[in-house]
Amino acid sequence: MTFVQLIDCRTSQVEEMNRLLDKWVEQTQGKRTATHALVAQDRSDSTHVIEIVEFPSYEDAMRNSNLPETDRIFQEMVALCDEMPTFTDLDVVRDEQLNMRVARRLYDECINQRRLDVLDEICSPDYQEHDANNDRDPITLAESKENMRQQFEAFTPTVRVENMLADGDLVMVRWDSTARHEGEFMGMPPTGKELRASGHSTLRFSEGRIVEAWWNWDLLHALREIGLIRFAE
Repeated sequence: MTFVQLIDCRTSQVEEMNRLLDKWVEQTQGKRTATHALVAQDRSDSTHVIEIVEFPSYEDAMRNSNLPETDRIFQEMVALCDEMPTFTDLDVVRDEQLNMRVARRLYDECINQRRLDVLDEICSPDYQEHDANNDRDPITLAESKENMRQQFEAFTPTVRVENMLADGDLVMVRWDSTARHEGEFMGMPPTGKELRASGHSTLRFSEGRIVEAWWNWDLLHALREIGLIRFAE
């Protein structure tokens, strides 16, 4: 279970606190067990500062606290504070990463369930899409929906999300897809052949909706599998 420690203190030396955190990151390189650390300042009281440190587990946090570098940095932090910091130890019981949840709907509902209407819920009206395989760049939400509709008429794709990572307003997805060629595609009648494709997508979010997407996948391999193109031997 993820463990989070809140260090609550009062100080007028916020920049020094930031530099102290940088120093701790540098000195504990290859040793620390923390996965995320940040310093936050109270908007209503500039001297009220909270450091938030995340660990994979409570046990990892304890190993981190036993590092001599951690103890030295803590003593320096106390010297910067107007009073002794207080600690709050939290076991995370729910971590709702909202953008990742929306991103998963793109694959589970829009593609696997063929529900193109869901795109209107999860994408911004000014959505733009980039695809290295598309000569037109970018395309709009309406154009993206039409592309999907045509693909669904030709294939029966099923996408499996392998990995998903969030960084700020971006969500990166690595996926694999299988599909059967059951309808005309690029002038080629259905072959009944199964094809496989893999790729990754980067989705940019604003106010909880996808505003921009970049798709990268091996179209040539997919076309070769259904016999639409042939490579020289």
